[in-house]
Amino acid sequence: MTRRRLLALIRGAIFVALSAASAGTRATAAAADAVGPAVVVHAGKATGTYYLLAQQFVEAIGSADGKLRLDLQESQGSVQNVIDAAHQHGGGRLVFTAPPSIVAQARKGEKPFKRDARYNDIRALFTIPYVTVHWVVRADSGIASFADLAGKPFVPGARGSVAERQTASVLGLLGLDGKVPLLDIDADSALPALRDRQVSGVALAGPYPLPAVVELAKAMPIRLLALSPIEIARAMRSDDSVVSTTIPKGAYPGVNEDVTTLAIPVGVYTTKAMSEAAAYALTKAFWTRKAELEKENPVWQATTPATLAALGVKLHPGALRYYKEAKVPVPAALR
Repeated sequence: MTRRRLLALIRGAIFVALSAASAGTRATAAAADAVGPAVVVHAGKATGTYYLLAQQFVEAIGSADGKLRLDLQESQGSVQNVIDAAHQHGGGRLVFTAPPSIVAQARKGEKPFKRDARYNDIRALFTIPYVTVHWVVRADSGIASFADLAGKPFVPGARGSVAERQTASVLGLLGLDGKVPLLDIDADSALPALRDRQVSGVALAGPYPLPAVVELAKAMPIRLLALSPIEIARAMRSDDSVVSTTIPKGAYPGVNEDVTTLAIPVGVYTTKAMSEAAAYALTKAFWTRKAELEKENPVWQATTPATLAALGVKLHPGALRYYKEAKVPVPAALR
């Protein structure tokens, strides 16, 4: 399954009709009587997963409060989002998505960023669904662990994708580098090949439940390979962009046990330049409407207050005020 097909499936789960985008690059969500300057949201390319998720929370927030006006704009990606925010593009009205690891790189002055104290002004609001790695095999294949993949052809995902990178990393950490034949085949052919027993498994990455994996699990029994706590710890030490996450039992038909895997967390951020009132209103509107998001798109069920710990920087004072009012426990590092 191609990334384009996967994104199309996610797009199909969007719970309200979105405003038509101008030249495919902009979507504006606002109540009819919205007032004040718009909060600009940067979430990458219009074909990307982050942008599609942003469309959903932008519409949800815009419909929650008639005084909020959000303007979702295409951007060049997480790195550029962080640079723009730190350089005050948007004048305190800019919100953006990024993995916490990208924000951390900027604050440390690591490539591709230059050292700049303004990156320390970035503040967090809330999280969105993580990009979660799924290592999928047939339940009747006899493959129960990564070690069982030795000598068996496996499709690690599109070249350069999260799935491909994490598959290579995990196989290396487990001493399986070069022992598992990795096939660089067209993604559209990967799932049919698994159904026809031509490959031992497939790696996919995205917010769970992935529509592609749901469809596959309905067609045949599947198993998701899990990592042990020790393996997770090793993976996280070797790559600070990933975190441990659990795909809960029942997320996919026939998968009746929790599966511990790796994921790349994604946060929604702004800077200290945003007013406390604006940050409070945005955060409150998001959590107020999240139940509606969940009803229309199950991927939002994985976004809970517990995921705040992955944000990596302090919360904006306005966001923190909301969490205190809502009695949401906030890790000390975020206060």
